[in-house]
Amino acid sequence: MADLAHRKASKKIQFIGKDGKPLSNQNIQVELKKHDFLFGCGAFDFVAAVSIPDEEKKAHFIDRTEKWAKLFNYGTLPFYWGGFEKEEGKPNTENLKKAALLLKDFNATVKGHPLCWHTGCAEWLLKYDNKTILEKQLARIYRDVGEFKGLIDMWDVINEVVIMPIYDKYDNAITRLCKEHGRIGLCKKVFDAAKDCNPDGTFLINDFNLSTSYEILIDGLLQSGVPINTIGLQSHQHHGVWGIEKLEETLTRFEHFGLPIHFTENTIVAGPNVDPKIIDLQDAHYDDDAATPELEQMQAEELSKMYKNLFEKHPLVTAITNWDFADGAWLNAPSGLIRKDNSLKPSYNALYDLIHKEWHTSLALKTDENGFANVEGFKGIYSATCDGSALADFELK
Repeated sequence: MADLAHRKASKKIQFIGKDGKPLSNQNIQVELKKHDFLFGCGAFDFVAAVSIPDEEKKAHFIDRTEKWAKLFNYGTLPFYWGGFEKEEGKPNTENLKKAALLLKDFNATVKGHPLCWHTGCAEWLLKYDNKTILEKQLARIYRDVGEFKGLIDMWDVINEVVIMPIYDKYDNAITRLCKEHGRIGLCKKVFDAAKDCNPDGTFLINDFNLSTSYEILIDGLLQSGVPINTIGLQSHQHHGVWGIEKLEETLTRFEHFGLPIHFTENTIVAGPNVDPKIIDLQDAHYDDDAATPELEQMQAEELSKMYKNLFEKHPLVTAITNWDFADGAWLNAPSGLIRKDNSLKPSYNALYDLIHKEWHTSLALKTDENGFANVEGFKGIYSATCDGSALADFELK
């Protein structure tokens, strides 16, 4: 049995009745309500659930959100500039707010992704010179971080910076900026803007390039005072499952910074590996019948191994986001935890058993004469009841 002391806490709690008096010598039932650890998933379906006018299609996506919420406590919403603000000055703020509020109704933490990225950038920026592009990029950060403050306080501030200044598939406004200001120069400007707008926010740098180049970049950013407070590691495993050895090697290189680590975009596919000749995964595509029962079972087993390793052995890892909730999202890949028809896959059930059974705390306690009882369990928010009556929630941390 793994030593999970780094995921648990103990605290002496005084339980108070509705009359304001201590519940002396009473039986109390305590239940973990929300893990401190962020078990997450892409929450793009929430946008569809609040915005699609067709009632039958809406019901399909609402069903997805309910299944999502039974498993996860942390969702990533899409703020790709080109899709979020297709026409300058007309951002899709209303629908993203509705989606974030729906996630909050399910007691989930919400992250926005991303504020600055060369891919999926707004095409209308290209008509401006670099000075104006930078002004509009920073104004976008102030607008969106400010508009969503209190609703979304966690952001992937800048995405895939390692490749940003040398990206040559097509011209885009952000690569232009990165060429002019350099990786560190651009990062400092966008992180400073986000921090200025929401001083208590959680701001990530995020990348798929986990080579030494990313380590050197992070080191340079921290030396330059860039307010990164969490490191994002993408783990799209379309070319093959990493396995524990690669996972450990990767973590060894990024844990030395001493910052929280989020696995921001994790993918294990219930389908064939992508041809290694395809370097840019944006060029990959899966057939509709790529999944098989055997591959779905493999996906469940490999996800379980990865989650157990990260949760049980690496205290600095504080979040894991499975990128696709349903099959057929990115690249038409069978990478979700449910199928296109919303039926549950083995991977959904495997993660449910880990998160809500193996890593769950449920206690029957007896208070002393002053209403105190020792509570020990996984860090997080707890509910409590006495004789069927709900008491105030409390946090164990």
